Order: sequence, then C-alpha cells, then structure tokens
Amino acid sequence: MSLRHLLVALPLLMPATLVSAAELPRHPVLNLDAARTVLSAAEAEARKQGWVGAIAVTDAGGALLAMARLDGAGPAAAEIAAGKARTAAMFRRPTSAFEEAINGQRPAAITSRFVMMAGGLPLVAEGQVVGAIGVSAETPQHDTVIAEAGRAALVN
Repeated sequence: MSLRHLLVALPLLMPATLVSAAELPRHPVLNLDAARTVLSAAEAEARKQGWVGAIAVTDAGGALLAMARLDGAGPAAAEIAAGKARTAAMFRRPTSAFEEAINGQRPAAITSRFVMMAGGLPLVAEGQVVGAIGVSAETPQHDTVIAEAGRAALVN
C-alpha cells in the first residue's frame, strides 16, 4: 500500500472516538422577532417626535428582515433606509463614518454602490454584529435619533 493510499484509508481504520467533526463557531443571529422589536422601537420614536421617514432592519449580511415606511414618507425614503442598513451591516460600522470620509479626505468613496449617509447603525449582540438598522427621515440628526432608539431595543 502506498503512502497516499494509507493517508486516504487512515480515517477509516481509526476508531470513531478519535475522528471528530470540525466544530464551527457559534454566534447570535438576529431573528424576525428581534428585528420587529428593533423596528417597533424606532417607529415609536419617530411617531413620538412627529417625524416622517422609513426604517429598515437587516441581518448581518445586509439582507432585509423588516421595514416600515411611515405615512407621508416618499418611496425614495424606503430605498435609502434599506441601503443604509445594508451598508452598516456589511461594513460593520455606522454609515456616518462614510459620510464623514466623503466630506473629508476620501471623496472618491461616493463612487461605491453603498449608501454613505448618516442613519445606518450596526446591531450588536454578544459582541457580534447581528444586523443593522437604517433610517431615512427628514434630517441626518432625526435619522440617527430614530436608529439609536431601535438599536437600544436590542437586548445584549
């Protein structure tokens, strides 16, 4: 038997107790119920303040889980909110960092396909980014206040 054949057959000859499957890391996941909780808290803050806009919540990869477009908000707000959430999730940082880069030393960042405006925040649980929230309301300050209210509803 050649060395190559022995290496292929070795796992078959070893007792089952010595062969184990690779252990994958475990991490928290943002499920639909948690996404709805984040969305509800953000929506409640917007209504309390009398602000109109759209709110989107994504999973860690930037896929949309939940969205609300409040009465009076235009269709563009929904697209922008989803883009902010996707960008915050994929880069794992607030979208305001990109807006600062565009307005500062990195104007070329505007050529990317991501939404680089304040109002997108990563959602963190157990030290892991599990998703993001994006808000498109009347001003960047309103976006951030609404997004922070949603993020605060996620129990760490």
